Amino acid sequence: MPTPSLLLGIDQGSSGSRALLLDLDGHVRGYGYRPLARLYPRPGWVEQDPHAVTQGVAEAITEAIGQAECQPADIAACGIASQRNTEFIWDTHTLRPYSTAITWQDLRTEPMVAEEINHWATPSEYRTRLGFFPGPYSTALHLAWRMRHDPEFARLACDGKLHTGFSAEWLVMSLGRATGHFMDTSLVQAGGLYDFRAGDYWQEWLDFLNVPRALLPAPRPTLAEYGVIGVISPSGVRAEIPVRAMIGDQQGALFGYDCRTPGDAECTHGTASFVNVCIGETPSQQTNLNVYHAWEITRPNFCLEADTTVTGAALRWMREHARFLDDETEVGPLAATVPDTGGVMFVPAFTGLNVPHHDRAARATLVGMTLSTTRAHIARAFLASIGFQIRAILDTIREDTGLSVQKLHVGGGLSASDEACQIQADLTGLPIIRPEFAQTTARAAALLAGLGAGVFARERDLPPLPGGRRVFEPGISAEAREEAFGEWQKAIRLVREWGAV
Repeated sequence: MPTPSLLLGIDQGSSGSRALLLDLDGHVRGYGYRPLARLYPRPGWVEQDPHAVTQGVAEAITEAIGQAECQPADIAACGIASQRNTEFIWDTHTLRPYSTAITWQDLRTEPMVAEEINHWATPSEYRTRLGFFPGPYSTALHLAWRMRHDPEFARLACDGKLHTGFSAEWLVMSLGRATGHFMDTSLVQAGGLYDFRAGDYWQEWLDFLNVPRALLPAPRPTLAEYGVIGVISPSGVRAEIPVRAMIGDQQGALFGYDCRTPGDAECTHGTASFVNVCIGETPSQQTNLNVYHAWEITRPNFCLEADTTVTGAALRWMREHARFLDDETEVGPLAATVPDTGGVMFVPAFTGLNVPHHDRAARATLVGMTLSTTRAHIARAFLASIGFQIRAILDTIREDTGLSVQKLHVGGGLSASDEACQIQADLTGLPIIRPEFAQTTARAAALLAGLGAGVFARERDLPPLPGGRRVFEPGISAEAREEAFGEWQKAIRLVREWGAV
């Protein structure tokens, strides 16, 4: 019987699920994708159906196997990259989901943040312990909300009859068999209950939130024996594949871009734009940025992370509600029809502002419009807003850590736009690198599975990122860049003052 020669990487995200089959040289042999719907039961509530997640991943795997023209037995191992802070809850006996999953975009815990979380500890203490400030997106607060508002959940949780985890663990549970109630440390920490410096859950925080410890997964290294999942070919042939790696989706993107040296950075443009910077084996002591476990192969590695709160979500608003766009992919070509924004500033603070302001009260606004303002000016102002926010994040990283990013790898939906990439290069002053290979997160999951299964002996044995790349160099002067950033800061002050009224 031939030796299995393919690696399966799953990227289970908030808008869809991807399955990627790589050969041992790192080339793509098969790919599958299924979109994932969100549920909006009340204003500000955002949920997902656990069964839909499982079905979408299973169908994407089958599609990838069909495209590769292989058999399930040809797959040596699987790795799973998971969206973070979308908490799945299941019965420990039946493994059936308890309810829909509250996603990281859900805002139902905003009053809890304002009334309690802001006063229980200082932002510095939260970041020192957890690595970040626990906002409404945090699983920690989702679970606390359930404990307060769902008596049946509270009873079952206290009786040890429920478990919770992110989609990586849920997929092992729902598609196969798990070796235990485990998740990779990058995922465990992201939930907002784990003291990452102490290497254990923060018990006083659990007590305050009234979250039973038995609900929570135990942390494991990125490479571990997590269980098996069942996969099926288009012709109905089935096999069980060992799951040998888990990782958070944003950390996976960093690994998948081959950004593994301190100072390497990537930005993934999805629902939000996430900037991740590798900082090596020593977690930063600064207090204004999120510090995460990136991965643990032989030793823990860490990264800094910040996001823009909305990117893809703002594009959807521009298309569905404001009707500025007929299609979201139109934003780049539309912006390219005008040489500048015509004096318009678009601050897309629909859910507040992140680094460096951390202002949840700020709200979105368009300023500087005249009777000559067109859709094209607004589209270009939106693309500029992403560049300005990335610039602010990178400035904060340099000021807080002394780490100066020299180039930025980009991926995700918006990176397909040449105009968006050029505007980011102009406004950050950095070369923007867009690889041809787009599925970097699923690639990371597959390569990590290869390491976990012993297919690759060491990290340096991993194949390089395939394909070419396009580099967008800054095209404006430093003076013009600083002048534009000054105008952005004026708009930010206006937005924050409005939110404070």
